[in-house]
Amino acid sequence: MSASAPRLEIVALEGVPDISPGDELCGIVLDAYKASRLAPEAGDILVVAQKIVSKSEGRRIDLATVSPSPEAERLARKTEKDARVIELILSEAEEVMRARPGLIVVRHRLGYVLANAGIDASNVEAGGAESVLLLPENPDRSAATLRAAIARRTGIAIGIVIGDSLGRAWRLGTIGTALGVAGVTALADLRGTPDMFGRPLMVSEVGLADQIASAAALAMGEAGERRPIALARGLAAASEDSRAADLIRPREFDLFP
Repeated sequence: MSASAPRLEIVALEGVPDISPGDELCGIVLDAYKASRLAPEAGDILVVAQKIVSKSEGRRIDLATVSPSPEAERLARKTEKDARVIELILSEAEEVMRARPGLIVVRHRLGYVLANAGIDASNVEAGGAESVLLLPENPDRSAATLRAAIARRTGIAIGIVIGDSLGRAWRLGTIGTALGVAGVTALADLRGTPDMFGRPLMVSEVGLADQIASAAALAMGEAGERRPIALARGLAAASEDSRAADLIRPREFDLFP
């Protein structure tokens, strides 16, 4: 399949309220379409910020309810971080990859290698409590559930990407990354496709869902913009069986174990 489009439109949708546990994201998405004077169309791709998915799924944790283990206390001293946050990181992680003052990098139970297991306190309204937000339990399932709900309400099949801002090995700065995918090609395999001179591409695989998430982040913002949903139009990237999990490099191919 092609992984490019001669014209791609990205619009941050308006009118998205603060999200609470149990809020129905389908209705919020459709209201945001209306507030933006748009309507769902076949081929649309919605990029939804991980934070509002986590909030709706009740993944906010009050740190007052967390009791650190001895291992969390030890790593907290090493990293100079809150031992309660470290305990949550350990609960979400399969393996601690690196730890130093100010930083802990883990292999998340979902397969991602990332700092702090994706746990974050930014843009988390806690009502006076110290709270953090965990990643969704299963972002691919969350994306599929939202996609199915929109299809039931509208009769239109759109694509969903759940995006988050993650760091990258060897590079400074975060970038939009796909944590969950439904109805969108996550990994575009271009091997065998001819280049401009007719030679077949030998190794080209494109992290298409990551590119979509990153492009949408430019419209959504990273701080207090309150634009957690973006619409991408113009990219033919539909897929019925693709998942964000397809983007995770198998551990047996890890060059830096």
